[in-house]
This record gives sequence, structure tokens and C-alpha cells, in this order.
Amino acid sequence: MDSRKTLDVEKDSYTFLYRLIDILIIIICFNAALLLYGAVFSKDYLIVLIFTLLVYSYLSESFQLYRSWRVGKFSRMISSLFLVKLFCFFIVASSLFILKESETFSRIIIVGWFTLSIICLMTWRFLAKWIKSLRRRSGFGFQDVAIVGLTSSGINLYREILKNYELGFKFVGFFDDREPKRLGGMQTTLIEGGVNEAVALAKNGKIQKLYICLPMVAEKRIADIIEQLGNTTVDVLITPDFLLKNLMQARIGSVGDVDTISVFESPVNGMRRFYKRTFDIIFSLTAILALSPVLVIIGAAIKLNSPGAVIFKQDRYGLDGRKIKVWKFRSMTVTENSDVVTQATKGDTRITKVGAFLRKTSLDELPQFFNVFKGDMSVVGPRPHAVAHNEEYRKLVTYYMLRHKVLPGITGWAQVNGWRGETDTLNKMEKRIEYDLAYIRNWTLWWDIKIVFMTIFKGFVGKNVY
Repeated sequence: MDSRKTLDVEKDSYTFLYRLIDILIIIICFNAALLLYGAVFSKDYLIVLIFTLLVYSYLSESFQLYRSWRVGKFSRMISSLFLVKLFCFFIVASSLFILKESETFSRIIIVGWFTLSIICLMTWRFLAKWIKSLRRRSGFGFQDVAIVGLTSSGINLYREILKNYELGFKFVGFFDDREPKRLGGMQTTLIEGGVNEAVALAKNGKIQKLYICLPMVAEKRIADIIEQLGNTTVDVLITPDFLLKNLMQARIGSVGDVDTISVFESPVNGMRRFYKRTFDIIFSLTAILALSPVLVIIGAAIKLNSPGAVIFKQDRYGLDGRKIKVWKFRSMTVTENSDVVTQATKGDTRITKVGAFLRKTSLDELPQFFNVFKGDMSVVGPRPHAVAHNEEYRKLVTYYMLRHKVLPGITGWAQVNGWRGETDTLNKMEKRIEYDLAYIRNWTLWWDIKIVFMTIFKGFVGKNVY
């Protein structure tokens, strides 16, 4: 058994091939564009080619273009590919313009190259999908799969196998030794035999993949099955019966020779952290420079409207629950930052006239781009709550503090789905946390970009914002 595989996704063994083919296609299309235009390959064009390949590789990893895509997700893979190429073209074209090198290169060649490469990259993926489907329909490439343990997690796995035809799995059956009364009303007709029969089939090469979905209390039984299959070539995978959806990141690691499974760990680590931080720096700096006149006007309006500071700095919890100072334009006549913070309500007399407009349009949040640039916050992430509210709701909402496994954001998945503003009921806070945790578990750079666009079109205002 390969103990380094993640518990929730089986990695695609062809990712290296995909990367290699993509790079070759981009290089071939580049030379084709030069040939069709009658241009000569020069040192300058070589630099542009290398830079483009680096940018494309960076964006591909950021968008997780080479992760395993299941059936039904093919259209999303194509969309992600298109966006990667689009952003790549924008970055390359902008770089040439900023460096005043755009006149050195033919626009027809650059545009033709990117257009041709998009077509070719998509075409070869459609071709690969068609060949893969054809092989499946012809009976080639199937793997016989069995599940040990008629449990809820086993049933969920069984349904996924049936639903995802392109995985190439042929389901053999369930194998379980327990008596029907111990199966909790599960459909016993699905059982093909006992555990020993599954082991025998695996040893005889009749099964290529064996999923163990026994309860984790059956540790000795699981260890016995693994030991018996140690001298076979069957792929053995364990699907724990505890709620995987409650894991922040189901990743197997190690401390020396001891394997560990992460339960609550940030998914934004390693190179992912680098990708997200790069995006945050570029976006926040651009926003600060572009919005500087607006920031000055808002500051002046606040100062003329009511006495007090322009910027209000409030203690909030940041990454790993550490306190940070979050910047906002002052929108009230008071600046609460104590153990008790009263949320703004409809018709709140503490809100100034200018503050009411700023809060309604979320313009009071603009100074937080400085927090992002400093590294205390991210452009996208769970909204930071006042410390007093954190201490209150962490006792009431399960997994509340897991939202601090990533940097807090100016906008977030909960906010663009309508869960922003006043949380006057426990249900509202629970829904906000539900969306925050969904974002953290499934984070990608593309999702950040999507949330930014959703914020522009629907996230600045809300019925619960006062």
C-alpha cells in the first residue's frame, strides 16, 4: 500500500505526461506562429518563450490544472485551462508593455501563438478523453474493485464508483463478516462474501483495488487484512468511517518513521501559500495605487462629517488565532474594541451619515488592503470577527475556530453567498461558518479570483448590512 496517497483524492498518474505534452504543444505552436508569419527565431523570442512557459507552469499549479479530474468535471478542466492561458497572455502582454518591449515583437505572432496553443491544448484533452472513453466502452483499462465493510462510508464509495464511469472501476462487490443485525439495516444483498474471500480474490489477481471501509475500532482486523495482502500487487486503500468532511485537510505526513494523518491543518501550505501570497501582494498593491484618490476623498468626508480619527483599528483574530489590528474607515461615533462589542443594527444611532453609506457599500473595508499588503490578511478568506464575538461563538458553533487556519480576508465565500453583516441569530453565524469551512477545505487560486469577481458584482451590498 502506498501510504503517501491522500485519503480523499487518488492522484492522476499521468500528470507528468500532461505537463510534458502541454509544454511541447506551447513550444510547437510558438514555432508554427513564427513559421506562418515568416519570422526568424531569435534570442528575444527565446526569452519570451521561456518566460511564458514559466508563467504558464506557475498558473497551472495555482489553478490545480493537473489534479485528478473526475467525470462531470471535464468542462471545469477546460474552463480552467482557458483561464490559465488567458491570464498567461495578459501577464506576458502586460510585461512586454511595461518593459517597453511590445514594439520589438509582432502582435500577430504573439496573438496567433496564444490562440493556436489554446486550440491545440483543448483539442488534445478532448482527444485524450475520447480515447479514454473508447477504451472503457471496449472493455479495456477497467480495474476490478471490491469494498471490505458494508458501512456508510463504504456505501458512499460504492455510489461514487457507479456514478463516475470514467474512473474505469468495475465493482465486484462488498465483503463483510458481520451478521446482518450488526450492519445497521444496510442492504445485505450487496455482500458477495466474507473478508477472507476478498483476500483470496486479491491474491488470485481477481481484484486490482481493495478499499477497506471497516469501522476504525476494527484496527486489528484492518491490520490483519493489510498483512495478508502484503505479498500481492493489489492496491489497498483505507476509507475511514469517521466524518472526512470534518477534516480540514486529509493529508498523510510523517514524523521520522511514524506516519500521521492531518485532521485540522491549513490547506494553504508550501507552494500554495506562495501562490496565494503572490496574488495578495499584487492585488492589494494595485488596489491601493488605483484607489488612492478614493481613499483620500473618503478620509476627508469622514473628518468633515464627525470628530474623531479617520481610521479605526480593531483587534481581531488572524491566522492561527493570533490577534491582529484590522483597519477600517471609521463609520461610527464610537470605536469599540473591548471585551464587549455591540454589532451594528438597523437604524443604529451610533452610525454617522457618511458611515452609513460606507458600511452599506463596504467602502469602509478599503483600508484592509494595507492589512493584506502587510501580510495580516488576504484578499479572500473568512471575514475576521471582533475578538469578543470570537470568544462568544467559539462556545456555540462547532469547529468555529477552524476558520482561523487561513488568513482572514476582505471578502469571502460566505459574504458573496449572502452571509454577511449582522449575525443576530445563531443560525446566521452557523451558515457563515459552514461557507467559510467549505472555502478552506476546497481552496484554489481560481476560487479566490472567482470570489473577487462575485464580490464586484454582488458582494458589496447586502440586506443584513447596517
